[in-house]
Amino acid sequence: MSIRNARHPFYDHCETALRDIRAEGRYRSFTPLARDAERFPVYEEELPAPLPPRDVVVWSTNDYLGMGVEPEVCEAAISAIREFGTGAGGTRNVAGTHPMHARLERELAELHGKEAGLLFNSGYMSNLATLQAILTSMPGWICFSDRMNHASMIAGIKGAKGSTTVIFEHNDLKDLEAKLAAAPPDAPKLIAFESVYSMDGDISDIRGTCALARKYNALTYLDEVHAVGLYGEHGGGVSERDEAAAEVDIIEGTLAKSFGSHGGYITASAEITDYLRSVASGFIFTTSLPPPVIAAALTSVRMVREQGWRRDAVFERVSALRTRLRAAGIPFIATPSHIIPVPVGNAAACTRISRRLLDEAGIYVTPINYPTVPRGTERLRITPGPRHTDEMMDALVAALGRLMREECPGKPGQQAA
Repeated sequence: MSIRNARHPFYDHCETALRDIRAEGRYRSFTPLARDAERFPVYEEELPAPLPPRDVVVWSTNDYLGMGVEPEVCEAAISAIREFGTGAGGTRNVAGTHPMHARLERELAELHGKEAGLLFNSGYMSNLATLQAILTSMPGWICFSDRMNHASMIAGIKGAKGSTTVIFEHNDLKDLEAKLAAAPPDAPKLIAFESVYSMDGDISDIRGTCALARKYNALTYLDEVHAVGLYGEHGGGVSERDEAAAEVDIIEGTLAKSFGSHGGYITASAEITDYLRSVASGFIFTTSLPPPVIAAALTSVRMVREQGWRRDAVFERVSALRTRLRAAGIPFIATPSHIIPVPVGNAAACTRISRRLLDEAGIYVTPINYPTVPRGTERLRITPGPRHTDEMMDALVAALGRLMREECPGKPGQQAA
């Protein structure tokens, strides 16, 4: 048995790359925060011994509705553990499909007005596995992908060897149509896009995109992960709000944001869903979601569908925070969604503001740096929820205003009325 004597060059590569990342001010450190279920959005920050944990108000969670701490949802998971145990025991092909998997898939299909649904272990995997399976199903596929699509969509598209990718400018239907028109008319085509783009908070024109898909005979694939639960009469997303769900071929979503649980899914026609169930490797070869996760998700989806007041509460809080930011002269991008980006434009300053908010005010706001967003567009990303109080908002605005003045002096405001 031989032992390598020379240092492998990959170690040097890692060392150099990490040094450069630190020098650019975009090194990512994990913040040890434990959610307090009874006091959410208050978390406890773990400090070095012998210091005790301290309270932190978190403003960047994707548990938009706070369903992950709802007593009824938590109790559903606890009851499922007592009855079924903690794990799934294998893939759905090997260890069997729990009846709750099928019930949740039916519930999600109904939510989006589709014939069937299919669960995956994460939103990332549902995008990757589905797009890869579709784009390798027939020769000659052309995928038209919005320039700002999520990394999971890009991974699935790039992983489809033999297909062609055409990038269209973000939310630009004129550019999309020009590129559709230039493509071979007989080639199988797919348009992949999102409803709410989570870093900029803007929203796509779903009906306009679907109209182009019909004109050029393209399949439509819509990622609604940042919209499900929040938009539409029953929380079916922007496609439900805009009465466009029936026009979309495949709607993808997550259980890990507004529904407060874990996992991803797609909904579509019975034929497409059954095909993906039969060929998508990311579904076939992955241990299925465990019963307590499914039980929590199923309970949450049913509650969110029925209780529209939860959606109203989110947008009331978003409006209240925007009013305070505007009055304080703090720059923000007034998006049409629930996401409030505060532009900083410098990775080091963005990281420092986030760190100082935590250290000096007990407030956590995520810094968003490259490669999540392009260099020069670094920002803080704020997502107000129904449990953020007026007092929490006042504390955030006071601390953020002071730090923005100190770290970004002379920065012009970018808020809109």
